Formats: sequence, C-alpha cells, structure tokens
Amino acid sequence: MKKGFKLYALCWAVLLAVYNAVVFAAQPVTPDYIKAYDARFWIAWGVTIAAFVLQLICAGAAFKAENKKKLFLNIPLITESYGALIFLTVAGAALMLVPDCPAWIAVIVCAVITGFSVIAVLKAEAAGLAVAAVEERVKADTAFIRSLSADAQSLCARANGEQQAETLKKVYEAVRFSDPVSCDALNVVEAEISLKFAALKSAVAADDSAALSAAANELLRLISERNNKCRALK
Repeated sequence: MKKGFKLYALCWAVLLAVYNAVVFAAQPVTPDYIKAYDARFWIAWGVTIAAFVLQLICAGAAFKAENKKKLFLNIPLITESYGALIFLTVAGAALMLVPDCPAWIAVIVCAVITGFSVIAVLKAEAAGLAVAAVEERVKADTAFIRSLSADAQSLCARANGEQQAETLKKVYEAVRFSDPVSCDALNVVEAEISLKFAALKSAVAADDSAALSAAANELLRLISERNNKCRALK
C-alpha cells in the first residue's frame, strides 16, 4: 500500500502547487474593488491549506491498511476528506472574490464548513472501524468450525479403505454443514468435540477401524448436539 500512497501524495502535491499558483498569480490582476492579501484572503487561504493537509493525513491513514480489503473499508475516509477539500476550496475562492467581504464572515463560513467536514470525516472513520471490528469478531467466532472443517477434510485423505473413507466423509460433511458461529455457551461441547476429533485422528493413524467407527459416531452425536444448541440460542 506504500507505493499507492506515494503516487497519491505526488498527485496531492501537484494539486497543491497548482492551487497556490492560481491563487497568487490571480491576485495582482483582480479588479480594484477586490482587496488582495487582506485578512479575508489569508483566512480563506489558510483554511484551504489546512484542508489539503487534513486530506493527506486521512489518505495516509487509509493507505496504512495491511490488505486490499481493509483499504476498501477506508475508502469513505478518503472520499469524505476529499469532498471536504473541494467544499473548502470553492468556499475559499468565493470569499477571496467577494468584494469588501468582512473578515468575520470569512471566519464563520470557513468554521461552519470545516466543522461539518470534520464531523463527516470522523463518521467515516468510525464506520470503517465498526465494520472492521464486526468482521474480526465474526472471524473469531467462526474459527473453531473453519479449523475443524479443514482438519476433517485433510483426515479424509488418510483413510485406509472404502469403509473408513465413507465414515470420515460423514464426519467432514457434518462439520462442514454445521452452524459456523460459536459462542461461550458452546465452549463445553466444542471442547468435547476437539477431544473426540483427536481420538478420531489417533484411530486413523493406528488404522484401528473399530476405534475409528466409535470415535466417528460419538463425534457425529456431539456435532448434532452443538447444532441443536446453536438453534436454541438464536
């Protein structure tokens, strides 16, 4: 993501240079009734520059994402800050061109737009963090079944004979189609499932068909019990 931010920062620097070139090149040729470089001008210019800086900071925070998925969640942070920059640039330009505009009006206009812009940026950041937190929680809550399903699938390849393969396939399918979400109320039964799955693996390694069948039947019973509890908890 660093390469993407460097390119973004380069574009940002070009826009900032163009903005300043236009603003300071235009001032000397403005009509006489527009006062150049007065308090109103510096307020509008200063707030616009602050918006440029804020936008770059927001973009930098967004591009710090470890992967593309997190960067996607940070896109609203970039768009909101970019929208704030556009509004403040337009408002600043208007204030610079309004003849005999009092400085206090420039302060109020810039303060109001800045306030709403900051709120929008903060809301975008909060929304991104909330979605990321939900995804992390879902990932943690489904870790048990996802891990067990992967182990059961791998175990199928170690079956010795058609009967063992059929038994292990039933276990795998039972795990695969189980409710993926865990919770504290399922800790006990999931601990029992883990122990029984370890016994199943040992039976496969020892090529003990009787122990394998017994462990598989008990495992299927525990998985069914877990699924019933999942339905009862919803």
